[in-house]
Amino acid sequence: MPVGHLEELLILAKTYPNPSASHREITCVAAINKNREFRRLFPLPYRYLQGDQKFSKWQWITARIHKASKDHRPESHTIDRDSIVPDAIIPTSNGWNRRLEWINDHLYSSPEILEKHRQEKGASFGFIQPTRLLELEISDSDQPDWTEEEKQKLVHQDGLFDSKEARDKIMLRKLPHDFYYRYECKDEKGIITTWKHKITDWEAGALYWNCQRSHGKNWEKPFREKLETEFKNKNILFLLGTMHRFPDQWLIVAFYYPPKPDISQARQLDLLM
Repeated sequence: MPVGHLEELLILAKTYPNPSASHREITCVAAINKNREFRRLFPLPYRYLQGDQKFSKWQWITARIHKASKDHRPESHTIDRDSIVPDAIIPTSNGWNRRLEWINDHLYSSPEILEKHRQEKGASFGFIQPTRLLELEISDSDQPDWTEEEKQKLVHQDGLFDSKEARDKIMLRKLPHDFYYRYECKDEKGIITTWKHKITDWEAGALYWNCQRSHGKNWEKPFREKLETEFKNKNILFLLGTMHRFPDQWLIVAFYYPPKPDISQARQLDLLM
């Protein structure tokens, strides 16, 4: 691995893991640095990191990274996982203001405008603020379980994963369903358009397994209550990212749910001005 350089990175997202021949399983991590530049950190076997190296959304880390050689998207970098040092988590206080200030430079009103920015600047990440969340769509996966080849990758042992923690790790489960959001945005002319994107956020996968474990066959009701009903009362934001092999196709790699502004407080401030 090239030497690279150290960067302070604010973690924005982790996608649900996939099997890997060289790392057993890998996830893609989205982050932003102190200069408000996006970083795609890949590949990272997150579940196999040591406990003191693991990090969460909205947490600062310091890590050594270098530009990815096989992924030409400008944000894509390889991370030296042994160099990861987690730091402070940005709190949700003041209506998420301390968090939102880091992403406002990358906020777009619609995927159409974001795609235009990709074509002109090569951007492969961007935040979208829907005007309305319409529906959470759930469909059965075309392949509800891993193939035999993928299973072999997940149980593959090498020198990287010979610790007791690694040996005791439960094998990654494949999500048997695909999740999509349908939502509305305004285009550059103010016309409302409807969009549909697949969700790959680790949080959605973890929520599915939690609901399935606690409610069995009735998992869908609490799952929808969280990602559909509850989110309709939030100021929802999506982080969209492109696919490496299909650069014009976007996925929801993370969702965020800051509270809606308090209208009563806003009116009180207006009266004081």
